[in-house]
Amino acid sequence: MKRKEYNIAISKHSDNLFGYALKFLRNYQDAKDIVQDVSEKLWVNRKTVELNKAKSWMFTTAHNAMINFSNRKGRVHLTSEMKFYDKGYVNPDSFESNQVVDRAVSILPPVQKSIILMRDLEGYSYKEIGEILDLSDAQVKVYLYRARKKIKMQLKGLIELV
Repeated sequence: MKRKEYNIAISKHSDNLFGYALKFLRNYQDAKDIVQDVSEKLWVNRKTVELNKAKSWMFTTAHNAMINFSNRKGRVHLTSEMKFYDKGYVNPDSFESNQVVDRAVSILPPVQKSIILMRDLEGYSYKEIGEILDLSDAQVKVYLYRARKKIKMQLKGLIELV
């Protein structure tokens, strides 16, 4: 990949990559850091990455970086609001509907969370997600089904409370 191709890949995919990182990490600055790290790694590896594979490579690198970041920072945990929610208590006035869905997505395991964000929010195909996360199409579909089922159960519990 030459400089011009690198610039094309960055300009074409960095916005979607940032959106994915922001939804996954729920922190603007951390998401910017991940995108910056991926951009730097792409530059370092530009001779081995083909332009047509850049999107998959960038998302895979970002996914792995976010998993490592979350594990290092201990960010994969329930917030106090979700702990109350899991116990069956929720104040219906304390959440907007988007916040409820965001919270339900945030407690998913990292792979399921990535798949649901890429499929439902970014609109990637099963094949693209499989390439990014190194999974088969069938595995992507299974993880997506399980993630949606968990979110549905969380939301069902909320509806029963209201």
